Amino acid sequence: MPMPVDLPSSPDAFSGASWDDISPYYDALAEVPLDSSVVESWLESWSTLEALVSEAGTLAMTAYTGNTADSELESAYLRFSTEVFPRMDEQQVRLARRLLDLGWSRADLDVLLRQFRTDAEIFREENVPLFAELEALGANYQKITGGLTVDWDGEKKTIPQLQPHLQSEDRSERERAFRLGAAAYLEHRTELAALFDRMFALRQQVAHNAGFDDFEQYIFRAKHRFDYTAEDCRQFHEAVAATVVPAAARRLEARRRSLALETLRPWDLGVDPEQRPALRPFTDTAQFVDGARRIFGAVDAELGEKFGIMVDEGLLDLESRQGKAPGGYCTKLPFRGRPFVFMNAVGVADDVNTLVHEAGHCFHAFLADHQPYIWQRGTGSEAAELASMSMELLAAPHLAEPVGYYSPDDARRAQIEHLEDVLLTLPHIASVDAFQSWIYTSGDGHDAAARDAAWLEIRARFERGLDWSGLEDERVARWYRQLHIFEYPFYYIEYGIAQLGALQIWRRSLEDPHQAVIDYKRALTLGGTRSLPEIYREAGARLIFDAKAMGELVSVVEARLAELE
Repeated sequence: MPMPVDLPSSPDAFSGASWDDISPYYDALAEVPLDSSVVESWLESWSTLEALVSEAGTLAMTAYTGNTADSELESAYLRFSTEVFPRMDEQQVRLARRLLDLGWSRADLDVLLRQFRTDAEIFREENVPLFAELEALGANYQKITGGLTVDWDGEKKTIPQLQPHLQSEDRSERERAFRLGAAAYLEHRTELAALFDRMFALRQQVAHNAGFDDFEQYIFRAKHRFDYTAEDCRQFHEAVAATVVPAAARRLEARRRSLALETLRPWDLGVDPEQRPALRPFTDTAQFVDGARRIFGAVDAELGEKFGIMVDEGLLDLESRQGKAPGGYCTKLPFRGRPFVFMNAVGVADDVNTLVHEAGHCFHAFLADHQPYIWQRGTGSEAAELASMSMELLAAPHLAEPVGYYSPDDARRAQIEHLEDVLLTLPHIASVDAFQSWIYTSGDGHDAAARDAAWLEIRARFERGLDWSGLEDERVARWYRQLHIFEYPFYYIEYGIAQLGALQIWRRSLEDPHQAVIDYKRALTLGGTRSLPEIYREAGARLIFDAKAMGELVSVVEARLAELE
């Protein structure tokens, strides 16, 4: 059946478009006489329009994050993020209401229709300009942090480029790198605090406009968290404190003894506990990419082929450079059905973990791309991160040469570092989520000094075994480095939920790796057509918030660490 609205054939048609150029296409969809005979082709037209405009905006975003110093790239990115995308959200509600009013349904659209219904319920037109301002503030955060550099013996280095120095066997070198990295953020502490003050006020206003008491209540609806609650998250915090924090403290104490230190300081976390040279998995990007291609092929032939497409089509931006935004991400180019990976590689073992993680998102995008409509090809972050975190663990047995990057002994070291990082990261996830909950529900989140004090208190609860004496400001700086708190509020508990799901998939893979990968791929093909518990069930996992189940997984990790050591 032909689509009821004529659309451009390429995202290029929208690359320089303003909202005035785009809105007539949405108006045309709003005016199509809608009944059950045309609704599927109408949905296809709408989905295609979303894909075209989204891809144009995504290309603007990847270009800007690749060079935050370029004012033209910044302007193009801001045009989409502050003008186009907020209006697209408004139009999505407008068109979704037409679909909901029709009363039409289809079995594979139940999840989508529930999401549309929720979006329509919480949408307020007065929030559109507030979201646009929040996007502009987020771009400003990227600009500030993307421009941070330090002087290292006369050489200008980005913050990610300090990572090799944090792994040095020379403790004074590690301390120097740690302090320089923290100081770069502390130098902008007042500016970043003021930026967040405005973000906080805008988000609370968004919530109040939509009829919620605070932004936490609003965001649970906006993020379509239908299958767990804020109280479940607090139970998660308690379970982490009870089961994971003691395990992490045991790892830190073993590290302290191995390094023969009186106390373990924050700059002692990156060095090998046996004082061996840090793992250096690759020396250039070509070697990095070739190893990843082999590893994914060893996990599964189809996944290896998908990664090969990424390489061949230039869909990887991997190296750290001045002006590039920090961090890493995988995003989608939805019209062409391709993912794109962005990161800041500097030649350390964590780069391998990052690429493997983001490749898990890529495989999710590839495997779900057969779903008919753009909204069904994506999932909530809890399922998206299940794809990426599971891939980290499924790829671990293939890190050794000739497939991977390492000798057998170094591959064992890499697995130990990764599993130890799992135990150390879960408390970090809990602290970030608990901190965000405090910000938006305590009544004091508007106060910069109160935020810093709350971070220190929460951090002390979840981080035991490190000596932070004399480093209060540096400890505070850690939350200013957490871009999620600034740009993607409440996007962090998903990592913890997904990590526990991934550990269940991994636990099964220790006995039957072939079946574990089959189940993993089957779950990814579902895209967003099933509920979160159903997606996890297909992958061989379930949602975990309680201390008993969490403790069982912690025991498996500690047992595996003992075997590797």
